[in-house]
Amino acid sequence: MSRFEKLLSRILLLEQGIRYEEIKKILTYYGYEAKETRGGSSHVTFRKPGEMPITLPRHGTIKKGYVEMVRDVVLAHSREEEK
Repeated sequence: MSRFEKLLSRILLLEQGIRYEEIKKILTYYGYEAKETRGGSSHVTFRKPGEMPITLPRHGTIKKGYVEMVRDVVLAHSREEEK
């Protein structure tokens, strides 16, 4: 199992300790682009045409609620791949 697959399984299991950089890797893989704010905010918004934007804190460990949003993205894309 590759590192990426391990990361995907951690997301799907909603494990604690998932970091911003790992979430960014997943969202970028699924076509989201990070849009940094100009005002020095500690949050980054990930956007993809036709999808709801996802805003995440840019620091340290990500809370479970944010990981759930990313898990929904992963699940949606896995359903599309099954079709």
